[in-house]
Amino acid sequence: MFEDSLVESAGKFKSKRGMTTLLSFGLQFALVGVLILIPLIYTEALPTKQLMTMLVAPPPPPPPPPPPPAEVHVVKKVTTDIVDGALRTPTKIPKKIEKIVEDEAPAPANSGMMGGVPGGVPGGVGGGVLGGVLSAANTPPPKVAPQKVRVSSGVAAGNLISPIRPTYPQIAKQARIQGQVVIQATISKNGTIENARVISGHPMLVQSALEAVKQARYKPYLLSGEPVEVETTINVNFTLGG
Repeated sequence: MFEDSLVESAGKFKSKRGMTTLLSFGLQFALVGVLILIPLIYTEALPTKQLMTMLVAPPPPPPPPPPPPAEVHVVKKVTTDIVDGALRTPTKIPKKIEKIVEDEAPAPANSGMMGGVPGGVPGGVGGGVLGGVLSAANTPPPKVAPQKVRVSSGVAAGNLISPIRPTYPQIAKQARIQGQVVIQATISKNGTIENARVISGHPMLVQSALEAVKQARYKPYLLSGEPVEVETTINVNFTLGG
């Protein structure tokens, strides 16, 4: 019996609490709806200034400052009245005219005697210019020092005073070696041999040929009547029969 009373009381309390909750939610929704509808119905009660302030867009940002002006370079044009070496006609009258002062000509130098050539020497001899020209024409040209010339071996052999006779090396003779040794040398103005050097030939015959050539004597080679040095080649022959 006690349990039944508890169950019935619990159901009664539960049903009343649900109705109370629904009624509370209904009143709250109604109040919120009234608060929303009042400003829509009575618009004149709203703060117009604040609404306008909130609805007006903010002013745009200020424009950027203009760039600094570019530097202007002034080029001064120099005008001249001379074009291609010739004086041109001015296009306008100049405001200021400069006076050109020319340098004075130098005083004439003391010339020669009356009737002489300008620029003569005081106290000169009449007809001196003509005599000077004639003497200059009769002066022989300066002598040019002759240079070293090159001649062939045949021309040099024609100036040989004594024949070249080398000593036949004994070892070359036993080995039956023979042939020609070519030597390049300089014949001095006195006819002696200088700077002798071998161009070709057998090694066993070279030394004997050099010694024979160094002892040779030539007549001086004349060029325009003057002895000159001669560059030539000398051929030395080695034969077993000779």
